[in-house]
Amino acid sequence: MPGCPHQKKAIDCTCTYGSCSRHGKCCECIVYHRSLGEVPGCLFSPEGEKTYDRSPEALLRDRRG
Repeated sequence: MPGCPHQKKAIDCTCTYGSCSRHGKCCECIVYHRSLGEVPGCLFSPEGEKTYDRSPEALLRDRRG
């Protein structure tokens, strides 16, 4: 996504799904997950992110501890 101010080097992206074509491309990642009713993995704790459950409910469980 040209002009996205939130590009990261792939090494700085906290998502563990490294083979994703959107890895490190924050704007593309957010658009993709929103279109599926999901939340990007970077908003989860490291433990929560590794479950690959990107549902809003999973984020709430993860944040509540």
